[in-house]
Amino acid sequence: MGLGTAVSNVLQGQRGNLFPWVPVYLGAGIGVYFSLKIEPGTAEIAELTAAVLFFGACALMQRPLAFLGWVPALLAAGVCLAYARTHLVAAPVLEFRYYGPVEGRVVAVDRSPTDALRLTLDQVRLGRVAPWKTPARVRISLKGQADLPQPGSRVMTTAHLLPPQGPVEPGGFDFRRHAWFKQLGGLGYTRTAVLLAEAPGGSKPIAQLRRSLAHYLQQALPGETGGFAAAVTAGDRSGVGEATLTALRQSNLAHLLAISGLHMGLLTGFVFATLRSLMCLVPWIALRWPVKKLAAGAALAAGCGYLLLSGGNVATERAFVMVAVMFGAVLLDRRAITLRAVAVAALIVLLRRPESLLSPGFQMSFAATAALVAVFAALRDGAVPLGPRWLRPVLALVISSAVAGAATAPFAAAHFNTIPHYGLLANLLSVPVMGTIVIPAAVLALCLVPFGLEWIGLAVMQWGMEWILWVARTVSGFDGSVSHVAAPGPWVLPLLAGGFIFAVVWKGRLWLTGLLPAACALALWSMGERPHVLIADSGGLIGVMETEGRALSRAKGQGFTAEIWLENDGDPASQPVSASRWAAELNGLPVWQGDKFRLIHAPGKRKLTTASDCKSRDIVISTVPGGGGCLLLTPEVMRQTGSIALTRRGEMLTARDAAGERPWTGWQPEGREIRRLRQLLSGAGGQ
Repeated sequence: MGLGTAVSNVLQGQRGNLFPWVPVYLGAGIGVYFSLKIEPGTAEIAELTAAVLFFGACALMQRPLAFLGWVPALLAAGVCLAYARTHLVAAPVLEFRYYGPVEGRVVAVDRSPTDALRLTLDQVRLGRVAPWKTPARVRISLKGQADLPQPGSRVMTTAHLLPPQGPVEPGGFDFRRHAWFKQLGGLGYTRTAVLLAEAPGGSKPIAQLRRSLAHYLQQALPGETGGFAAAVTAGDRSGVGEATLTALRQSNLAHLLAISGLHMGLLTGFVFATLRSLMCLVPWIALRWPVKKLAAGAALAAGCGYLLLSGGNVATERAFVMVAVMFGAVLLDRRAITLRAVAVAALIVLLRRPESLLSPGFQMSFAATAALVAVFAALRDGAVPLGPRWLRPVLALVISSAVAGAATAPFAAAHFNTIPHYGLLANLLSVPVMGTIVIPAAVLALCLVPFGLEWIGLAVMQWGMEWILWVARTVSGFDGSVSHVAAPGPWVLPLLAGGFIFAVVWKGRLWLTGLLPAACALALWSMGERPHVLIADSGGLIGVMETEGRALSRAKGQGFTAEIWLENDGDPASQPVSASRWAAELNGLPVWQGDKFRLIHAPGKRKLTTASDCKSRDIVISTVPGGGGCLLLTPEVMRQTGSIALTRRGEMLTARDAAGERPWTGWQPEGREIRRLRQLLSGAGGQ
């Protein structure tokens, strides 16, 4: 038997299970596009489009192995799709630090990672900036303002704005790419009052309804319970404080805060089951009407309303697509929960927003869903007994929590650098309350609004949410509740995802081979080496890896950068503790001595003056420009490279090297200082 025949026989055994590979290869093509260092030109995209057509035509031929043409066709289609999306959302980005009048329409209100309220504005006007150079959207953090404008309002203020910043370390999360796809061309803050220029009127009615609902819940329910309720029902997290967010993350309950698959599934499942049961209680209806399909249609409508009310963010949209596919299968008399349904949902999400492939929400939600479908299908096909009828719901909850937690844990650890140890316990105590009390109570409150009795549903809802918050705070307070892990290298997640997908999708004993790339990924992760030296692109912080962990050059300031560096190191220390690790100083300035160069941190004009006697092999990092014979790295110079990482051997990797030249990067041409830096570091090593 020839090789072609053997391959054909193997693939024939997968007939009926090949469709789930469609979003896999399309997603692989999207991943290839985002990993490129240089943006493809129109000629390359035209060639890839032709390849899609050619291999697609080959795949349609009725010959053995002809359908393998779908693999290169889908890979090429993924690249073309991501390219098209990138250029369709292109919008102006600020090229300089802006301070002056800002006017725009409020489209969103949320909280920043520093717990500050912030507004997202569109229809933006900036003083002294031409309309064709004005960003489509800007986001402004508010300092101390309590009265927030309604979505749809036109407001004005005086604000500081900056272009979106690149990764805080080479190869890290690229916020500039994230902002590109949200059309955020400027971010900043204001210390002045935000003034109402024009009332909302009929603009953004759904956003106004969301805001009104969130405000009502925050007033009706006390404290952070109201903020939690607003987040769950209207997608408004502005009422949830940072301490509560931390407790939810450390107890692995943060997914209850985001309107995602769990909430959408619980809501639509409750509506479906309730309506179907009520209609079955009326024999005349049950015997004459397609009760199951009517309930599915009503549940789908409820999910659509929830999508609109919650703001329609990417996670909620993804969840709605998944339940829409499920109830669509019910309407078409197909099995609702299968890997094929999961694949259809993933395909729709990728076609709409190919950039979502890189988000932790996409990876974790589809990992959990695919694992749950595969495990419960195996239990069903293998006729595995789950005990007596009364015990089955409990065992199903334990199995689903354990499987979902195990499937999402590696992705959560890779993105958030933490592993909650008591997440299973917290979910077992909280998810049933969310499904049996909070969501039904929310639906009950909505149904009782016309009668003025919504307080009944809200009272029940309050009890359930207070229980969940108590569980989160209690579990997160356990000793050793969280472990911290270092950020993985660039190949870890692709290998991990590839092995996981093969193990879940492949039929037959060969699924075990999917464990091999997953094991390789974990080995690479454990052997990964963090940069020995990190330099922030703002010039405001340096971090050097010492025996006890990373030493930071300052105890205050640049807190976000310091937090990300330490998280990526897997180091739970605070910035002041990390700053106390710094060993050497010169004239009061933090100094680190390498083999052939010396780093001096001199932020601000006064400290830079102190470093004026630097030597030719000194590298001075500062937040302000200056003179002298030493090599000086300032924010203006670092706009040519972004953040900088040095290995123990003195090898340099810049954010520019890692990200390449893409539409969202906006690097300045490299100048004399960077050429000097590369020459100085050539062959140099650390201590």
